Amino acid sequence: MKLAVVGATGMVGEVMLKVLAERNFPISELLVVASEKSKGKILHYKDRPYTVIGLQEAVAAKPDIAIFSAGGDTSLEWAPRFAEVGTTVIDNSSAWRMNPKIKLVVPEINAHVLTQDDKIIANPNCSTIQLVMVLAPLHKAYHMKRVVVSTYQSVSGTGIKAVKQMENEMAGTQAEMAYPYPIHRNALPHCDVFLDNGYTKEEMKLAMEPQKILGDSSFAITATAVRIPTAGGHSESVNVSFSKEYTLNDIRKLLRDTPGVVVQDNPHTNTYPMPLYAHDKDDVFVGRIRRDESQPNTLNMWIVADNLRKGAATNAIQIAEYLLSEKLVPQPV
Repeated sequence: MKLAVVGATGMVGEVMLKVLAERNFPISELLVVASEKSKGKILHYKDRPYTVIGLQEAVAAKPDIAIFSAGGDTSLEWAPRFAEVGTTVIDNSSAWRMNPKIKLVVPEINAHVLTQDDKIIANPNCSTIQLVMVLAPLHKAYHMKRVVVSTYQSVSGTGIKAVKQMENEMAGTQAEMAYPYPIHRNALPHCDVFLDNGYTKEEMKLAMEPQKILGDSSFAITATAVRIPTAGGHSESVNVSFSKEYTLNDIRKLLRDTPGVVVQDNPHTNTYPMPLYAHDKDDVFVGRIRRDESQPNTLNMWIVADNLRKGAATNAIQIAEYLLSEKLVPQPV
């Protein structure tokens, strides 16, 4: 199994290498790939040094799988080039997600849609992944009509420049800013760029991607995305209206029985999900499960996950594992 990690020097790329090692993904040859300015850098995987190569060299090597986390423009230009030489690309950017010809995959929910012909596969937005992990079993049981989600997203979702901005502000140091305002001791209702409709791109991803993943446009989602000064982990306040009645005990049991979801829900012991506890874990955590008493068949929840792991790296690697297990890519010898 020849595997390329494209964008290996970035925050998500570093986590990808870590998760590949943790899960002991079968690799006979690893290619660590980044931009021209990073060529020649040394990265370590399982205590072995690897020299960063450029994209052209990586395409020429014809890897079996290439996991991308290098930005949308890079993916649009280079993913087809890898696909042309037979590589299966799993892309973490937003470039291909809403392309009707490209599958958008959360393995626990819809990996079954993948075939050998899918040479570019899209990894969903980090906030979308943790949201649909919880919504999918509820939708199947009770049929959602409307979802209102407000996110509280870590600066790590923006990248290393934003993390450094927060750290500099905490230390009282003036330095380069990733955001138009300070983030320390602040909350910015501004994730990604604003669109003509007044929403940000992040908010529209949350509105559209779940419908594609679940293969159902009969429900509607509206979102507000907020950046907060946490170093890792995204949180979401979620309000869901169902077509059918439910009981809270049934909701909790259904979520406890869902692989990849952990219920943390006991107000009497102050048990609820937090980024602090989700850090470096692959599960999606849900709590504060309670009835919306203002209207029928409506539920409130709080959902938290590590945005760099299940929200990005781990989900992509789980897709690769599925491709292997179903023999949709060449098998390791």
